[in-house]
Amino acid sequence: MTPPEIKIKLLDLMLKVRMAEEKIVEVYTKDQQMRTPTHLSIGQEAVAAALSLALQAQDQVFTGHRCHAAYLAKGGDFQGFFDELCGKKTGICQGRAGSAHLTDPSAGIYASPILSAMVPVAVGAAMSFKMDQNHKVAVAVFGDAAIEEGVFAESVNFAVTNALPVLFLCENNLYSTHTPLSVRQPASSISERVSIAEMPAQQIDGNDAFLVYEKLKIAIKHVRELKGPLFMECLTYRIREHVGPLFDYDRGYRSQEEVKAWMKRCPIAFLSEGLIKENVLTSTQVRGMRIDWKIKAHEAYANALKAPWPDAAKLEEHVY
Repeated sequence: MTPPEIKIKLLDLMLKVRMAEEKIVEVYTKDQQMRTPTHLSIGQEAVAAALSLALQAQDQVFTGHRCHAAYLAKGGDFQGFFDELCGKKTGICQGRAGSAHLTDPSAGIYASPILSAMVPVAVGAAMSFKMDQNHKVAVAVFGDAAIEEGVFAESVNFAVTNALPVLFLCENNLYSTHTPLSVRQPASSISERVSIAEMPAQQIDGNDAFLVYEKLKIAIKHVRELKGPLFMECLTYRIREHVGPLFDYDRGYRSQEEVKAWMKRCPIAFLSEGLIKENVLTSTQVRGMRIDWKIKAHEAYANALKAPWPDAAKLEEHVY
C-alpha cells in the first residue's frame, strides 16, 4: 500500500475501535446488558491500528485487560466481540471471557487481565517460533505499570539472552489505575531505563498512527530476522476511566483540564485532519467512515441482544 492508502486504513481501523467502544459507552449503564468490567481504549487507538498493519496474519499478540483495540484492529470478529461482552454463547469465548480476556487463536490474539502476565507468555511463544523456524513474531502489549512487575525483567532477560523474535510494546498512558507515573517510577523515561545494548528501546508519540506504523514496521522486521528483541514505548492517554464507560476527572487523581488537553491530541482527529489537508479524503468521506462503523456497531449490539445464552448445563466445561 502507498502511504495515503496506509493512512486511510489506519483511520478506518481506529474508527472501528472507537465506534465499537462508543457503543459500549452508550449502552453500558443504560441497558445493563453488559455485566463485564470494560477497560476502554478511547484515545489510545493509534497503537493497535498501527500494530495490526505492521504485523503479518501469522504473528501473535499477547495483551492485557485493555484488549478491545488490539483484538478489533487485528481482525477479530466484530459481531463475536459484542456477543462476548453480552455473555452470549456466540461470543468469541462462548460468553465465558468477557471484556478483559479476549482470546481468539484464529485472529492470533491472547489476553489476560493479570498485570504483566502475558509478557512471559509472549516470550514463550517467541521461543517456540524460533525453535520451529516459522518466521513468526510475538508482540507483548502492556501498559506502563507492567514494567514494575518482576516477571517483566525476567522475561526481557530470557528474550535477550536467546535473541527471541519478540517485540515489547508499551502503551504508556501515564496512569496505573488512579496512580500517576510520576509517583511510581523515576523521572527518566521507561525506554531509557529499559534500553540495553542487546535490546534497543525508543519512545515515540503514540497518538500519531502513521508514525507508530513506520516505527513498528522497522522494529518488527528487525525482530523477525532474529536480530534480537526490541522495546517500543508509545506515549498515549486513555480518555475514559480506568474501568468503565464514564469520565473520572472528579476523583481527584487527574484534572478535567488534563483530560481535555489530551482530547485535543485525539489520534483519530489528528489523522483525519491530516488526510483532509493532504486532499486524500474530504471531510464528508471521513464523516461517512465514522457513520459506517457507528451503524455496524449498532447492528452488532442489537444482534448480540438476540443471541442465545450459554447452556447452564455446560457451566463447568473449560474450567481448569
